[in-house]
Amino acid sequence: MRGLLHNITSFLRGFSRREEGSITIETVLMIPLYVTAFVTMFATFEVYRMHAVQQKVAFTIGDIISRETIPLDNSYMVGMRDLMKYLSETNVNSDVSLRITVVRWDDDDNRHYLDWSEERGFRSALNNGDVLDLGDRLPVMSDNERVILVETALKYDPPVDIGLGEFTIENRVFTRPRYAPQVLYDTGA
Repeated sequence: MRGLLHNITSFLRGFSRREEGSITIETVLMIPLYVTAFVTMFATFEVYRMHAVQQKVAFTIGDIISRETIPLDNSYMVGMRDLMKYLSETNVNSDVSLRITVVRWDDDDNRHYLDWSEERGFRSALNNGDVLDLGDRLPVMSDNERVILVETALKYDPPVDIGLGEFTIENRVFTRPRYAPQVLYDTGA
């Protein structure tokens, strides 16, 4: 029995000192870790990239609208939503939402007022109560100055499931009208 125990112990001692095949074992152990880390970094980068793209889309739409001198209408809003889909690098059936609101500041009343609000894909357009609730998040403005509020939302499903699931990327940007004191909306009524 003592000889058998001695043989096993010396075999294990010799086995622990041998180095043949160690790179293969290390590779087999480490490749899944490297692949997991790479995929996680890729998915995380994609989420941040898509958020940046969405923010640029909102600024672009705000800039386009700020240069308008004729009243916007329904077909203009549909076109802006289509442009948003295109610039967002999403497919045609993606769930994108766009809301454009023009807000005016009144020094006498010390508050913001809604000029108009239109949405495509959001649950509803904003009203004066909503604008009052946004008051502390709106920029500082002079008397009777207007600002265009562009809100975008995109339901985003990351390319790889790393536990985030589908979520909505939302952006809100402000732009001042450039060539006219205000941007109008024609309801067609």
